[in-house]
Amino acid sequence: MKISARNVLKGKVKQITPGAVNSEVVIELPGGTEVVSVITKSSVETLKLEVGKEVYAVIKASNVLVAIE
Repeated sequence: MKISARNVLKGKVKQITPGAVNSEVVIELPGGTEVVSVITKSSVETLKLEVGKEVYAVIKASNVLVAIE
């Protein structure tokens, strides 16, 4: 796999919460940090995602927001 995104994190699917159109996918990274992605239900099926499957979280964002209390 070759892509232009610089932020590629390898992990395992921890949880999939299906919805009518989109599904929430929780990816657990080494060390226990979790990344959550909302993708189409169709993409979950096409990628054959299931709990325990090794996947990559590919993060391509033009903005990163910082907030304080």
